[in-house]
Amino acid sequence: MASKGLRWERLDELRVLIPRQGEMRTEGLVYADEKIFRGLEEDEALTQVANVAWLPGIVGRSLAMPDIHWGYGFPIGGVAAFDVNEGIVSPGGVGYDINCGVRLIRTSMERDEITGRLKEIADALFSYVPCGVGSRRKDFKLKGKDQKGVLRDGARWAVQRGFGAPEDLAHIEENGAIPGADPSVVSPRALKRGKDQAGTLGSGNHFVEVGFVEQIFDEPAARAFGLFKDQVTVFLHSGSRGLGHQVCDDYIKLLMAVGPKFGIKLPDRQLCCAPVTSKEGQDYLAAMAAAANFAFANRQIMYHFIKEAFEKVFRKSAENMGFGLVYDVCHNIAKKETHEVHGQKVRVVVHRKGATRAFGPGHPDLPDDYRAFGQPVLIPGDMGRYSYVLAGTDTAMAETFGSTCHGAGRLMSRGRAKKMAKGRAINRELEDAGITVRSAGKHTLKEEMPEAYKDVADVVDVVARAGLGRKVARLRPLAVIKG
Repeated sequence: MASKGLRWERLDELRVLIPRQGEMRTEGLVYADEKIFRGLEEDEALTQVANVAWLPGIVGRSLAMPDIHWGYGFPIGGVAAFDVNEGIVSPGGVGYDINCGVRLIRTSMERDEITGRLKEIADALFSYVPCGVGSRRKDFKLKGKDQKGVLRDGARWAVQRGFGAPEDLAHIEENGAIPGADPSVVSPRALKRGKDQAGTLGSGNHFVEVGFVEQIFDEPAARAFGLFKDQVTVFLHSGSRGLGHQVCDDYIKLLMAVGPKFGIKLPDRQLCCAPVTSKEGQDYLAAMAAAANFAFANRQIMYHFIKEAFEKVFRKSAENMGFGLVYDVCHNIAKKETHEVHGQKVRVVVHRKGATRAFGPGHPDLPDDYRAFGQPVLIPGDMGRYSYVLAGTDTAMAETFGSTCHGAGRLMSRGRAKKMAKGRAINRELEDAGITVRSAGKHTLKEEMPEAYKDVADVVDVVARAGLGRKVARLRPLAVIKG
């Protein structure tokens, strides 16, 4: 099925329906206005939305957020739920960077306090937070016996060893640990790849970003989240590193080999999958949870390193600078959740690939201090523009299994971005815009230049108008650290 032969129809100014065709078991639904959809009409991501609808046990529609772009099997920006008894689980529906996610850190400092010290802050962060393949911090190495504890307990493991405080856990999705993790179904190669990567940023689109709150849209929600105008904030974006990549690779190879025994007809072999109830499906979910927990611990450890960097620059304790965790969300995950579908409560495995959980007000899984306002939803943009904080909504619960977009979404492949950036000094362009940048290599800056991404304001506008998230605040970058 090619995108050019795919039928679709516009339901309203924000939603495009892909009707059942071929062997689709359900419809596809893409959240996109005319501007965003024009860029998708020739994109294979639309075909991927339709392809996901072929999979057995799918509940509701195959969904895509406005930051949609082509991915492995499932589109990035894709959301799909499958019945826990009749449905499947697919590694392509999670992606290679399992629990790639974002953490937002607040401080009590204001923009004017750091404006003249951005180079110092950037240098300190680049020194304290390891970038690239492995850890260069000699004072922290994950020992073999500790690694399995990280995979089981996630951020809790890190907190118990002095990286943060117990109260941090309430402000992390799933309290920082996906249940059901089993290190025994993680391969030795995956364990080896993760050995030196706990507390490391990585490269590509991962970053640490120091910024400030430029605008407040919802004062009560912002107050509940601890945000105020001109406040200094820190975004942290990273995931499960080589360990998660290897878990995905291992299970894709396994399911491609054994998949035919399940008799599932696939329009694309990248959608390789297993029934949730099968041994292979259960093993993948347990290994994926272990990798997700590694990512939670990874971000928790880096949170500690970020505080150390600020303490070095300002010669104050993190406590005196008002450091606190707003929230930490997953992007690439498959989770067992209960949702209401056609008036009935259904237990499903929700695949969110390049999508963010956005539970609405009153949901019991939210921390007490946020429950009345909905879950904080963190939407980073590119490193040259702005990012957003939203709040989850009842509409998201009703339409998208409590899900929304995860970022701006790429417009260009990394290869095309590098070609477009040839002869340009991206770091200098960002400096001229008032953004201090530190990077382990020039190639990353070219691949991640702002023009390589959609304008996140356009993406957020769609989800806000569609009711999948409520705008709370907009943040502007001042200093960015890239791998």
